[in-house]
Amino acid sequence: MPIVHDLANFVDTATYDDLSDEAKKQLKVRVLDSLGCAIGALDGGPIRALREHLADLGGAEHATLVGGGRTAPDRAALYNSALVRYLDYNDSYLAEGETGHPSDNLGSVLAATEYAGGSGEDLLTALAVAYQVQCRLSDEAPVRAKGFDHTVQGQYAAAAGAAKALGLDPEQIANAIAISGTAHNALRVTRTGEISNWKGLAYPETGFTATHSAFLAMRGITGPPEVFEGNKGFKHSIAGDFALDWSEEDLERVTGTIIKKYNAEIHSQATLEGALELKRTHGIDPSTIDEIEVDTFDVAFHIIGGGEEGDKTIVRRKEEADHSLHYMTAVALLDDQVLPAQYEQDRIEAGDVQSLLQKVHVTENPEYSDRFPDHMVCDVRIHADGQVYETHKEDYEGFHTKPMTWDTVSEKFAQLAEPYTDAALRQDLIDAVQELETFPVGDLFDLLSRVQTPEM
Repeated sequence: MPIVHDLANFVDTATYDDLSDEAKKQLKVRVLDSLGCAIGALDGGPIRALREHLADLGGAEHATLVGGGRTAPDRAALYNSALVRYLDYNDSYLAEGETGHPSDNLGSVLAATEYAGGSGEDLLTALAVAYQVQCRLSDEAPVRAKGFDHTVQGQYAAAAGAAKALGLDPEQIANAIAISGTAHNALRVTRTGEISNWKGLAYPETGFTATHSAFLAMRGITGPPEVFEGNKGFKHSIAGDFALDWSEEDLERVTGTIIKKYNAEIHSQATLEGALELKRTHGIDPSTIDEIEVDTFDVAFHIIGGGEEGDKTIVRRKEEADHSLHYMTAVALLDDQVLPAQYEQDRIEAGDVQSLLQKVHVTENPEYSDRFPDHMVCDVRIHADGQVYETHKEDYEGFHTKPMTWDTVSEKFAQLAEPYTDAALRQDLIDAVQELETFPVGDLFDLLSRVQTPEM
Protein backbone atom coordinates (compact mmCIF):
# COMPACT_ATOMS: atom_id res chain seq x y z
CA MET A 1 0.00 0.00 0.00
CA PRO A 2 1.45 3.44 -0.89
CA ILE A 3 2.55 5.52 2.08
CA VAL A 4 -0.04 8.19 1.34
CA HIS A 5 -2.77 5.63 1.97
CA ASP A 6 -1.25 4.77 5.35
CA LEU A 7 -1.30 8.47 6.16
CA ALA A 8 -4.88 8.79 4.88
CA ASN A 9 -5.98 5.92 7.13
CA PHE A 10 -4.40 7.66 10.10
CA VAL A 11 -6.28 10.86 9.24
CA ASP A 12 -9.55 9.02 8.66
CA THR A 13 -9.53 7.05 11.90
CA ALA A 14 -8.42 9.90 14.18
CA THR A 15 -11.11 10.86 16.70
CA TYR A 16 -11.54 13.46 19.38
CA ASP A 17 -11.52 10.70 22.00
CA ASP A 18 -7.98 9.79 20.90
CA LEU A 19 -6.75 13.08 22.35
CA SER A 20 -5.48 13.14 25.92
CA ASP A 21 -6.93 15.74 28.27
CA GLU A 22 -3.62 17.61 28.07
CA ALA A 23 -3.67 17.62 24.27
CA LYS A 24 -7.24 18.95 24.27
CA LYS A 25 -6.21 21.70 26.67
CA GLN A 26 -3.13 22.65 24.65
CA LEU A 27 -5.05 22.71 21.37
CA LYS A 28 -7.46 25.27 22.81
CA VAL A 29 -4.57 27.32 24.21
CA ARG A 30 -3.10 27.43 20.71
CA VAL A 31 -6.39 28.30 19.05
CA LEU A 32 -6.75 31.27 21.41
CA ASP A 33 -3.12 32.30 20.89
CA SER A 34 -3.54 32.05 17.11
CA LEU A 35 -6.76 34.04 17.05
CA GLY A 36 -5.09 36.78 19.08
CA CYS A 37 -2.27 36.89 16.55
CA ALA A 38 -4.82 37.00 13.74
CA ILE A 39 -6.87 39.85 15.17
CA GLY A 40 -3.73 41.80 16.04
CA ALA A 41 -2.57 41.61 12.42
CA LEU A 42 -5.66 43.17 10.81
CA ASP A 43 -3.97 46.50 10.02
CA GLY A 44 -0.82 45.04 8.45
CA GLY A 45 0.09 46.39 5.02
CA PRO A 46 0.25 42.98 3.26
CA ILE A 47 -3.00 42.01 5.01
CA ARG A 48 -4.74 45.07 3.59
CA ALA A 49 -3.40 44.22 0.14
CA LEU A 50 -4.64 40.66 0.48
CA ARG A 51 -8.10 41.79 1.55
CA GLU A 52 -8.26 44.11 -1.48
CA HIS A 53 -7.17 41.17 -3.63
CA LEU A 54 -9.96 38.94 -2.30
CA ALA A 55 -12.57 41.69 -2.60
CA ASP A 56 -11.59 42.25 -6.22
CA LEU A 57 -11.66 38.59 -7.22
CA GLY A 58 -14.70 37.55 -5.21
CA GLY A 59 -15.64 34.02 -4.23
CA ALA A 60 -18.64 31.96 -3.19
CA GLU A 61 -19.48 33.06 0.35
CA HIS A 62 -19.07 29.76 2.18
CA ALA A 63 -16.51 30.76 4.81
CA THR A 64 -16.02 33.60 7.30
CA LEU A 65 -13.13 36.04 7.27
CA VAL A 66 -11.81 37.22 10.63
CA GLY A 67 -12.99 40.82 10.82
CA GLY A 68 -16.09 40.28 8.69
CA GLY A 69 -17.00 39.22 5.20
CA ARG A 70 -17.25 35.84 3.56
CA THR A 71 -15.57 34.16 0.62
CA ALA A 72 -14.69 30.77 -0.84
CA PRO A 73 -13.11 28.35 1.67
CA ASP A 74 -9.71 28.17 -0.01
CA ARG A 75 -9.52 31.98 -0.08
CA ALA A 76 -10.68 32.19 3.53
CA ALA A 77 -7.88 29.76 4.38
CA LEU A 78 -5.42 32.07 2.64
CA TYR A 79 -6.60 35.21 4.39
CA ASN A 80 -7.15 33.83 7.88
CA SER A 81 -3.84 31.95 7.75
CA ALA A 82 -2.13 35.18 6.71
CA LEU A 83 -3.62 36.89 9.74
CA VAL A 84 -2.36 34.15 12.07
CA ARG A 85 1.10 34.29 10.52
CA TYR A 86 1.73 37.96 9.69
CA LEU A 87 2.91 39.20 13.10
CA ASP A 88 5.26 36.19 13.45
CA TYR A 89 3.89 35.79 16.98
CA ASN A 90 2.24 32.36 16.69
CA ASP A 91 3.44 29.02 18.03
CA SER A 92 6.40 26.94 16.84
CA TYR A 93 7.66 23.38 16.75
CA LEU A 94 11.37 22.72 17.08
CA ALA A 95 12.73 19.61 15.38
CA GLU A 96 16.42 18.85 15.05
CA GLY A 97 16.57 19.95 11.42
CA GLU A 98 13.37 21.97 10.98
CA THR A 99 11.35 24.68 12.67
CA GLY A 100 7.74 25.30 11.70
CA HIS A 101 4.57 26.94 12.98
CA PRO A 102 1.79 24.33 13.19
CA SER A 103 -0.87 26.92 14.03
CA ASP A 104 -0.42 28.08 10.42
CA ASN A 105 -2.87 25.25 9.67
CA LEU A 106 -5.72 26.86 11.60
CA GLY A 107 -7.02 28.87 8.62
CA SER A 108 -7.45 25.73 6.52
CA VAL A 109 -9.16 23.84 9.33
CA LEU A 110 -11.51 26.73 10.14
CA ALA A 111 -12.59 27.11 6.51
CA ALA A 112 -13.15 23.40 5.94
CA THR A 113 -14.99 22.95 9.24
CA GLU A 114 -17.35 25.83 8.47
CA TYR A 115 -18.03 24.56 4.94
CA ALA A 116 -18.81 21.06 6.25
CA GLY A 117 -20.96 22.30 9.13
CA GLY A 118 -18.67 20.54 11.61
CA SER A 119 -18.63 20.72 15.38
CA GLY A 120 -16.09 22.06 17.82
CA GLU A 121 -14.84 18.52 18.36
CA ASP A 122 -14.44 18.13 14.60
CA LEU A 123 -12.42 21.36 14.43
CA LEU A 124 -10.10 20.34 17.27
CA THR A 125 -9.61 16.85 15.88
CA ALA A 126 -8.74 18.12 12.41
CA LEU A 127 -6.34 20.66 13.90
CA ALA A 128 -4.69 17.94 15.99
CA VAL A 129 -4.24 15.88 12.82
CA ALA A 130 -2.58 18.80 11.06
CA TYR A 131 -0.27 19.40 14.02
CA GLN A 132 0.71 15.73 14.15
CA VAL A 133 1.43 15.46 10.43
CA GLN A 134 3.50 18.64 10.27
CA CYS A 135 5.48 17.94 13.43
CA ARG A 136 6.25 14.30 12.64
CA LEU A 137 7.35 15.08 9.09
CA SER A 138 9.52 17.84 10.53
CA ASP A 139 11.08 15.28 12.87
CA GLU A 140 11.70 12.59 10.28
CA ALA A 141 11.95 14.45 6.97
CA PRO A 142 13.50 17.90 7.48
CA VAL A 143 14.15 19.84 4.27
CA ARG A 144 15.71 23.15 5.35
CA ALA A 145 19.29 21.98 4.77
CA LYS A 146 18.32 20.94 1.24
CA GLY A 147 17.12 24.44 0.35
CA PHE A 148 13.39 23.92 0.84
CA ASP A 149 11.04 25.77 3.17
CA HIS A 150 9.23 24.28 6.17
CA THR A 151 5.99 24.88 4.27
CA VAL A 152 6.87 21.68 2.39
CA GLN A 153 5.79 19.65 5.43
CA GLY A 154 2.85 22.01 5.71
CA GLN A 155 1.46 21.03 2.33
CA TYR A 156 0.79 17.56 3.73
CA ALA A 157 -0.41 18.83 7.10
CA ALA A 158 -2.84 21.48 5.84
CA ALA A 159 -4.29 19.09 3.26
CA ALA A 160 -4.72 16.40 5.91
CA GLY A 161 -6.41 18.82 8.32
CA ALA A 162 -8.73 20.25 5.67
CA ALA A 163 -9.63 16.78 4.37
CA LYS A 164 -10.38 15.60 7.91
CA ALA A 165 -12.56 18.63 8.60
CA LEU A 166 -14.43 18.08 5.32
CA GLY A 167 -15.16 14.49 6.33
CA LEU A 168 -13.58 12.98 3.21
CA ASP A 169 -13.22 9.22 2.89
CA PRO A 170 -9.77 7.56 2.96
CA GLU A 171 -9.38 7.54 -0.82
CA GLN A 172 -10.29 11.21 -1.08
CA ILE A 173 -7.95 12.06 1.81
CA ALA A 174 -5.10 10.26 0.06
CA ASN A 175 -5.78 12.16 -3.14
CA ALA A 176 -5.95 15.50 -1.32
CA ILE A 177 -2.57 14.87 0.33
CA ALA A 178 -1.04 13.58 -2.91
CA ILE A 179 -2.19 16.57 -4.97
CA SER A 180 -0.98 19.05 -2.39
CA GLY A 181 2.31 17.26 -1.72
CA THR A 182 3.15 16.99 -5.39
CA ALA A 183 2.29 20.51 -6.45
CA HIS A 184 3.45 22.84 -3.70
CA ASN A 185 7.14 22.52 -2.80
CA ALA A 186 8.56 25.89 -1.73
CA LEU A 187 12.12 27.24 -1.65
CA ARG A 188 13.91 28.34 1.52
CA VAL A 189 15.03 31.56 -0.20
CA THR A 190 11.79 32.94 1.26
CA ARG A 191 13.66 33.35 4.57
CA THR A 192 17.24 34.04 3.48
CA GLY A 193 19.05 37.19 2.37
CA GLU A 194 16.80 40.17 1.76
CA ILE A 195 13.46 39.16 3.27
CA SER A 196 10.23 40.20 1.56
CA ASN A 197 6.51 40.20 2.38
CA TRP A 198 6.43 36.60 1.19
CA LYS A 199 7.94 35.40 4.49
CA GLY A 200 4.59 35.97 6.16
CA LEU A 201 2.51 34.77 3.21
CA ALA A 202 4.34 31.59 2.20
CA TYR A 203 2.46 29.29 4.59
CA PRO A 204 -0.89 31.02 3.99
CA GLU A 205 -0.33 30.26 0.31
CA THR A 206 0.28 26.65 1.33
CA GLY A 207 -2.96 26.71 3.32
CA PHE A 208 -4.79 28.10 0.30
CA THR A 209 -3.46 25.50 -2.13
CA ALA A 210 -3.73 22.60 0.32
CA THR A 211 -7.36 23.48 1.09
CA HIS A 212 -8.01 23.79 -2.63
CA SER A 213 -6.45 20.35 -3.11
CA ALA A 214 -8.83 18.88 -0.52
CA PHE A 215 -11.83 20.31 -2.38
CA LEU A 216 -10.51 18.94 -5.67
CA ALA A 217 -10.21 15.51 -4.08
CA MET A 218 -13.75 15.88 -2.73
CA ARG A 219 -14.90 16.31 -6.35
CA GLY A 220 -13.09 13.13 -7.42
CA ILE A 221 -9.78 14.50 -8.72
CA THR A 222 -6.94 12.05 -8.10
CA GLY A 223 -3.30 12.67 -7.21
CA PRO A 224 -0.09 10.61 -7.60
CA PRO A 225 -0.43 7.71 -5.13
CA GLU A 226 3.35 7.34 -4.79
CA VAL A 227 3.90 10.99 -3.84
CA PHE A 228 6.22 9.91 -1.01
CA GLU A 229 8.14 6.88 -2.26
CA GLY A 230 7.71 6.99 -6.03
CA ASN A 231 10.21 7.78 -8.74
CA LYS A 232 10.86 11.56 -8.47
CA GLY A 233 8.63 11.67 -5.41
CA PHE A 234 9.21 13.44 -2.08
CA LYS A 235 11.87 11.05 -0.82
CA HIS A 236 13.74 10.78 -4.10
CA SER A 237 13.62 14.47 -5.01
CA ILE A 238 13.74 16.31 -1.70
CA ALA A 239 13.80 14.60 1.68
CA GLY A 240 15.82 11.43 1.17
CA ASP A 241 14.75 8.15 2.72
CA PHE A 242 12.92 8.14 6.03
CA ALA A 243 10.58 5.83 7.91
CA LEU A 244 7.34 6.89 9.57
CA ASP A 245 4.71 4.33 10.57
CA TRP A 246 1.45 6.23 10.60
CA SER A 247 -0.39 3.32 12.20
CA GLU A 248 1.68 3.95 15.34
CA GLU A 249 1.01 7.69 15.54
CA ASP A 250 -1.14 9.44 18.14
CA LEU A 251 -2.45 13.03 18.31
CA GLU A 252 -0.18 14.31 21.07
CA ARG A 253 2.45 16.33 19.20
CA VAL A 254 0.63 19.57 19.97
CA THR A 255 1.87 19.23 23.54
CA GLY A 256 5.45 19.55 22.25
CA THR A 257 4.87 22.87 20.48
CA ILE A 258 5.88 26.14 22.11
CA ILE A 259 4.32 29.60 22.39
CA LYS A 260 6.03 32.93 21.89
CA LYS A 261 6.41 35.29 24.82
CA TYR A 262 7.72 38.05 22.57
CA ASN A 263 6.66 39.12 19.09
CA ALA A 264 9.90 37.80 17.64
CA GLU A 265 11.33 34.83 15.75
CA ILE A 266 11.10 31.71 17.92
CA HIS A 267 14.83 31.07 18.36
CA SER A 268 15.26 34.54 19.88
CA GLN A 269 12.89 34.03 22.79
CA ALA A 270 15.40 32.93 25.47
CA THR A 271 17.87 35.62 24.40
CA LEU A 272 15.25 38.35 24.65
CA GLU A 273 14.03 37.15 28.03
CA GLY A 274 17.64 37.10 29.26
CA ALA A 275 18.45 40.56 27.91
CA LEU A 276 15.36 42.08 29.51
CA GLU A 277 16.05 40.33 32.81
CA LEU A 278 19.54 41.88 32.84
CA LYS A 279 18.22 45.34 32.03
CA ARG A 280 15.52 45.23 34.69
CA THR A 281 17.67 43.62 37.40
CA HIS A 282 20.60 45.99 37.00
CA GLY A 283 18.81 49.12 35.76
CA ILE A 284 20.89 49.24 32.60
CA ASP A 285 20.53 52.45 30.61
CA PRO A 286 20.60 51.43 26.91
CA SER A 287 22.39 54.66 26.01
CA THR A 288 25.42 53.46 28.00
CA ILE A 289 25.73 50.10 26.22
CA ASP A 290 29.02 49.54 24.39
CA GLU A 291 28.47 45.95 23.26
CA ILE A 292 26.00 43.07 23.53
CA GLU A 293 27.39 39.55 23.11
CA VAL A 294 25.12 36.60 22.46
CA ASP A 295 26.38 33.01 22.44
CA THR A 296 23.68 30.75 21.05
CA PHE A 297 22.93 27.48 19.25
CA ASP A 298 23.51 26.87 15.57
CA VAL A 299 19.93 27.18 14.34
CA ALA A 300 19.50 30.60 15.94
CA PHE A 301 22.90 31.71 14.65
CA HIS A 302 22.21 30.66 11.07
CA ILE A 303 18.58 31.86 10.80
CA ILE A 304 18.60 35.11 12.80
CA GLY A 305 22.19 35.66 13.93
CA GLY A 306 24.05 36.36 10.71
CA GLY A 307 25.06 32.84 9.75
CA GLU A 308 24.31 31.06 6.49
CA GLU A 309 20.96 32.81 5.90
CA GLY A 310 22.45 36.30 5.59
CA ASP A 311 23.62 39.48 7.29
CA LYS A 312 21.20 40.49 10.05
CA THR A 313 22.63 43.95 10.70
CA ILE A 314 20.89 45.32 7.61
CA VAL A 315 17.30 45.92 8.73
CA ARG A 316 14.96 47.91 6.49
CA ARG A 317 11.49 46.46 7.02
CA LYS A 318 9.39 44.34 9.36
CA GLU A 319 10.22 41.03 7.72
CA GLU A 320 13.95 41.66 8.20
CA ALA A 321 13.49 43.09 11.71
CA ASP A 322 11.67 40.07 13.12
CA HIS A 323 14.35 37.77 11.70
CA SER A 324 17.31 39.75 13.04
CA LEU A 325 18.50 38.83 16.52
CA HIS A 326 20.51 42.06 16.44
CA TYR A 327 17.43 44.21 15.89
CA MET A 328 15.16 42.29 18.27
CA THR A 329 17.69 42.41 21.11
CA ALA A 330 18.36 46.11 20.57
CA VAL A 331 14.71 47.14 20.41
CA ALA A 332 13.87 45.00 23.44
CA LEU A 333 16.48 46.82 25.52
CA LEU A 334 15.40 50.24 24.24
CA ASP A 335 11.64 49.77 24.53
CA ASP A 336 11.48 47.17 27.33
CA GLN A 337 9.27 44.97 25.16
CA VAL A 338 8.93 43.37 21.74
CA LEU A 339 5.38 43.72 20.45
CA PRO A 340 3.85 44.69 17.08
CA ALA A 341 4.63 48.35 17.78
CA GLN A 342 8.34 47.52 17.63
CA TYR A 343 7.93 46.69 13.92
CA GLU A 344 6.35 49.94 12.81
CA GLN A 345 8.42 51.40 9.98
CA ASP A 346 9.30 54.56 11.93
CA ARG A 347 10.58 52.43 14.81
CA ILE A 348 12.68 50.26 12.52
CA GLU A 349 14.29 53.30 10.89
CA ALA A 350 14.94 55.17 14.16
CA GLY A 351 18.54 56.08 14.84
CA ASP A 352 18.71 54.65 18.38
CA VAL A 353 17.78 51.11 17.35
CA GLN A 354 19.80 51.18 14.14
CA SER A 355 22.84 52.26 16.15
CA LEU A 356 22.38 49.77 19.00
CA LEU A 357 21.78 46.77 16.74
CA GLN A 358 25.25 47.29 15.27
CA LYS A 359 26.66 46.67 18.77
CA VAL A 360 25.13 43.18 18.96
CA HIS A 361 27.54 40.34 18.18
CA VAL A 362 26.24 36.78 17.82
CA THR A 363 28.33 33.61 17.88
CA GLU A 364 27.53 29.91 17.81
CA ASN A 365 28.46 27.72 20.76
CA PRO A 366 28.72 24.07 19.54
CA GLU A 367 27.88 22.75 23.02
CA TYR A 368 24.64 24.71 22.95
CA SER A 369 23.92 23.45 19.43
CA ASP A 370 24.19 19.87 20.68
CA ARG A 371 21.43 20.53 23.22
CA PHE A 372 18.93 21.88 20.69
CA PRO A 373 15.95 21.33 20.30
CA ASP A 374 15.43 19.99 23.83
CA HIS A 375 16.85 23.22 25.23
CA MET A 376 17.19 26.78 23.96
CA VAL A 377 20.58 27.58 25.49
CA CYS A 378 22.23 30.98 25.24
CA ASP A 379 24.44 33.43 27.10
CA VAL A 380 23.81 37.17 27.01
CA ARG A 381 26.53 39.64 28.05
CA ILE A 382 25.86 43.38 28.12
CA HIS A 383 28.84 45.70 28.35
CA ALA A 384 27.60 49.02 29.73
CA ASP A 385 29.03 51.90 31.73
CA GLY A 386 32.27 50.04 32.43
CA GLN A 387 30.49 46.91 33.70
CA VAL A 388 29.72 43.50 32.19
CA TYR A 389 26.32 41.99 33.03
CA GLU A 390 25.84 38.34 32.10
CA THR A 391 23.10 35.71 32.21
CA HIS A 392 22.76 32.10 31.09
CA LYS A 393 19.44 30.84 29.75
CA GLU A 394 18.20 27.33 28.98
CA ASP A 395 14.57 28.10 28.16
CA TYR A 396 11.93 30.82 28.53
CA GLU A 397 8.30 31.23 29.60
CA GLY A 398 6.39 29.50 26.79
CA PHE A 399 8.96 26.75 26.13
CA HIS A 400 7.84 23.17 26.76
CA THR A 401 9.75 23.18 30.06
CA LYS A 402 7.82 26.28 31.20
CA PRO A 403 4.43 26.13 29.46
CA MET A 404 2.30 29.26 29.28
CA THR A 405 -0.88 29.13 31.31
CA TRP A 406 -4.36 29.74 29.93
CA ASP A 407 -4.48 33.02 31.88
CA THR A 408 -1.21 34.27 30.37
CA VAL A 409 -2.31 33.38 26.85
CA SER A 410 -5.65 35.07 27.54
CA GLU A 411 -3.75 38.24 28.49
CA LYS A 412 -1.72 38.01 25.28
CA PHE A 413 -4.94 37.54 23.30
CA ALA A 414 -6.61 40.53 24.96
CA GLN A 415 -3.59 42.77 24.35
CA LEU A 416 -3.48 41.90 20.65
CA ALA A 417 -7.25 42.07 20.13
CA GLU A 418 -7.91 45.26 22.10
CA PRO A 419 -7.66 47.71 19.16
CA TYR A 420 -10.28 45.79 17.17
CA THR A 421 -12.73 44.55 19.82
CA ASP A 422 -14.57 45.74 22.88
CA ALA A 423 -14.12 44.04 26.25
CA ALA A 424 -17.34 42.04 25.90
CA LEU A 425 -16.38 40.58 22.53
CA ARG A 426 -12.89 39.70 23.77
CA GLN A 427 -14.34 37.83 26.73
CA ASP A 428 -16.90 36.07 24.52
CA LEU A 429 -14.11 34.86 22.23
CA ILE A 430 -12.02 33.65 25.16
CA ASP A 431 -15.00 31.80 26.60
CA ALA A 432 -15.91 30.30 23.20
CA VAL A 433 -12.43 28.86 22.72
CA GLN A 434 -12.28 27.58 26.29
CA GLU A 435 -15.50 25.63 25.69
CA LEU A 436 -14.82 24.89 22.03
CA GLU A 437 -15.64 21.19 22.18
CA THR A 438 -19.24 22.05 23.10
CA PHE A 439 -19.56 25.63 21.82
CA PRO A 440 -21.54 25.93 18.56
CA VAL A 441 -18.91 26.54 15.89
CA GLY A 442 -21.29 28.72 13.92
CA ASP A 443 -21.42 31.05 16.91
CA LEU A 444 -17.61 31.20 16.97
CA PHE A 445 -17.56 32.31 13.34
CA ASP A 446 -20.19 34.91 14.16
CA LEU A 447 -17.98 36.29 16.93
CA LEU A 448 -14.98 36.43 14.59
CA SER A 449 -17.03 38.29 12.00
CA ARG A 450 -17.81 40.98 14.57
CA VAL A 451 -14.16 41.92 15.02
CA GLN A 452 -13.64 45.41 13.59
CA THR A 453 -11.49 45.52 10.47
CA PRO A 454 -9.62 48.84 9.97
CA GLU A 455 -11.00 50.92 7.13
CA MET A 456 -9.14 50.53 3.86
